[in-house]
Amino acid sequence: MAKWYDQIFDELQDFIRKQHLFFVASAPLSADGHVNVSPKGMDCLRILSNNRVAYLDLTGSGNETSAHILENGRITFMFCAFDGPPRILRLFGQGRAVRPDSPDWDALAANFTLLPGARQIIVAEIDKVQTSCGYAVPLYDYQGDRDVLIKWAENRGEDGLRDYWQEKNVCSIDGLPTSIAPESVTEA
Repeated sequence: MAKWYDQIFDELQDFIRKQHLFFVASAPLSADGHVNVSPKGMDCLRILSNNRVAYLDLTGSGNETSAHILENGRITFMFCAFDGPPRILRLFGQGRAVRPDSPDWDALAANFTLLPGARQIIVAEIDKVQTSCGYAVPLYDYQGDRDVLIKWAENRGEDGLRDYWQEKNVCSIDGLPTSIAPESVTEA
C-alpha cells in the first residue's frame, strides 16, 4: 500500500510527466480557515530537481494557494493515474510564490511556455513523497486541454487582468493576503 520516500526519484518523475492533471492542496493555520484543493492542467508543472517542483499559476477566480503558502508555506501535490496501472502520488513540501517582479522570475520562467494570464510561479521544496495504490481511482480518457482560460485571459488583456487580480486575487476567502498585493497589481 502506501510507501514513503525522501525524494522524487526517476520512476516517479516519469509518472508525473505523463499526467495531464494534478491537484494542489493548501490550508491556513486557523482551524476555522478553509482547506483548498485546486485542479491544474495545461502542462504547467516542471520538476526542477529530485526535491523541487514548480508550476505556472494562471489567473483563477481565487488565489488560495498563494495566501496559504505566504502564511505558512505548506503545500501538497497529488497525481492520480487515470489510465494504465493504478497509482496515487503525493508530494509534501514548503512552497512560495514567485511573481514577475521577483529576481527569481526570469530563471524560473525559462522552464515554461508563458501563457496568457500567468500571475505567478509556485515553487515547492519537497520533503516527503508518498505513493499509494490508487485502486479506486476510475479510468478516464484524456481528450485534450480546454482553451477557455487562455481565450478569457487574451480577451481581458493586461489591464483587464490587473483589474481582475485587484478584484478577486489579493486575498483569500478567509481574508489572508496573497502574493498579489494591491500595490503589485498596479505595478505589474
